Amino acid sequence: MAVLSKIRQRSALMIAVIALALFAFLIGDLFKSGSFSSTSKDVGSINGKDISFEDFRLKVSDVEKSGQGITSTAAANRVWEQEVSVALLSSEFDKLGLRVGEKHIIEILKADQNIGKNPMFLNAAGMFDLAKFKEYFKSNPAQAEYLKQREKDAELNAKYQIYSTLVKSASYTTKAEGKLKYKMEADKANFSYVGALYSSIKDSDVKVTDAEILDYMKKNEKKYKAEESRAIEYVLIEDKASKEDEAEVKSKISALLAGSVVYNQATGKNDTVAGFRTTKNAIEFVNSNSDVPYDSTYVAKKDLPAVDADQLFNLAPGAVYGPYVFGNYYCISKSLGKKLGVNAKASHILISYEGAQVPNQREKRTKEEAKAKAEEVLAQVNANPDSFMMLAFQYSDDSSAQQGGDLGYFGPGQMVKPFSDFVFNSNIGQIGLVETPFGFHIIKVTDKQDGIRLATVAQKLEASEATSDKIFTQATKFEMDAADKDFNKVAKEMKLTVTPAVSVKAMDETFGALGNQRAIVRWAFEDDTKVGSVKRFEVANLGHVIATVKNIDDSGFAPIDQVRPFIETKLKNVKKAEMLKAKMTATSLEAIAKATGSKVEQAANVTLENPVLNGGVGQEPRVVGNAFALAANKLSAPIEGNTGVYVVKTTSIVKAPALKDVAPYVAKLKAQSAGDVNRVLPALKDIADIKDNRKQFNY
Repeated sequence: MAVLSKIRQRSALMIAVIALALFAFLIGDLFKSGSFSSTSKDVGSINGKDISFEDFRLKVSDVEKSGQGITSTAAANRVWEQEVSVALLSSEFDKLGLRVGEKHIIEILKADQNIGKNPMFLNAAGMFDLAKFKEYFKSNPAQAEYLKQREKDAELNAKYQIYSTLVKSASYTTKAEGKLKYKMEADKANFSYVGALYSSIKDSDVKVTDAEILDYMKKNEKKYKAEESRAIEYVLIEDKASKEDEAEVKSKISALLAGSVVYNQATGKNDTVAGFRTTKNAIEFVNSNSDVPYDSTYVAKKDLPAVDADQLFNLAPGAVYGPYVFGNYYCISKSLGKKLGVNAKASHILISYEGAQVPNQREKRTKEEAKAKAEEVLAQVNANPDSFMMLAFQYSDDSSAQQGGDLGYFGPGQMVKPFSDFVFNSNIGQIGLVETPFGFHIIKVTDKQDGIRLATVAQKLEASEATSDKIFTQATKFEMDAADKDFNKVAKEMKLTVTPAVSVKAMDETFGALGNQRAIVRWAFEDDTKVGSVKRFEVANLGHVIATVKNIDDSGFAPIDQVRPFIETKLKNVKKAEMLKAKMTATSLEAIAKATGSKVEQAANVTLENPVLNGGVGQEPRVVGNAFALAANKLSAPIEGNTGVYVVKTTSIVKAPALKDVAPYVAKLKAQSAGDVNRVLPALKDIADIKDNRKQFNY
């Protein structure tokens, strides 16, 4: 009976297993097709603390709804960075036991103009009234939830302010450091040296392998660590007009030039319809027949299509030109007349004063002083108009001073009104003084451009349905053939160009020259996508992209082809250094110079603060440091520097006189470390255990 019981138990177990397998089979596609494809309920973790996907999704949704026009992927990236930063900093706050009270939080909230300067929360004296603030949210429960979230953010900001203060306070500069700073600037070394430059050995004589580069990256892991990446090659088959499509559009728009005869069902007679050449209402004709509506703007010659600019600009009123191609359109244009001075070019010298709307005042002055100065400069310009550029360099408070005051071309209304009125009401070469809210302007009108008004019928050059069908067939065939054969070989057979591999990371949106192509990047990181996988993507307003994964790099390091230019030179110099050292075994500088084909050089008054060697060598801190450390007239061992291998013989070290007050040097060091607090978060990220599962959630 016991055996029978066990058999029955096992049978029940087998039935359960089979049922589970069937259930898994039935819903497998569901879990692969939507946001259910995630293998984790958490979007990631920071130092073991999980980030719930649901909470993360709500925050991403809030960012997307913020009205900034941000994509879901960009929103996810922004929220992720915030989550990582908040988690790491909050952990530090907790370790330190930081606490903030209502007063701290209110001060942070008040810094927001929408709260601190909101009339609803101000008293009769225009000051923030805490009682009014609290009463508002007490009587508006719907807004209370919003305030709770703001208070959470304010609490974090308040803690961060305290934390920043603690970090800054902990960064202390001693008098000994100030003294060392002084000595580094003031002590001077005089020495002779021989430099055997790395450039004296050809790069082609030194080989560096990929294995050596990878080994270097492993030894410098923090510097070269990188996210998992995919290298993707692709073929672009553009969905564009064929020659037959172009000919059809050209024929269609050419037919608009002459009149046509159409049957009028109402009268039972044929009517003659005016063409573009003879129409009495060119504007109505354009709006009835063009893919681009009529534009009444007068256009300067420089803004017309380059190839046809002369013919278009010189059209007599009523004359017609075309068809011609402009961008993706076939066009015909009729002149509606010219206008003088539609654009102007001017230079100015701005003399501003305190309170004027200009951000970069060279010196503080009152409005009266500014006016007097402007009149003085105007007199100088009138006395010698050719001096305008130099006077602009010398006196103008505007950024255009770097261009001698030149503002380029502009149209009516593009400048502040008094300025614009003077320029467009003056002749070329005229100089004058104008006051605006920015200050006093000495203005010189340097050029004017005439413009032409054109009525233009433009019809878009785009692929016909038949052409699009052919392109789709070609793209589909390429996708199917490339899936089973060599991608590049198939492209060559079909006379298509393969774009070199683009390297992307899991949360990238930009895909090389194609811009935002998140769908391609997402596909490349799907579990089923392997090296050699091929897929076709339809890209709006472009055509078909057929992509293949060339390489998957999950090594944790930056791709070798990206870092090779930086690392290869370093490793080659290491090998060159050994070759040069072998030649530098003699016991005198003269003998070493002869052996290396160089010469003995002299360095005078070199400091540790500025360890530059003459002759264009540049900074060599190791060489100069050794010179300071050597006893007089003693020869150093070969020193591997930035630009070569050096041997040094110190002549003398000139010590700077003792300094009683090193406070200025202490202040210098303090200023240099003022931004150290900004290095805390990157440092915390470097040592944190961060797991990012976002790619599993189809962002």
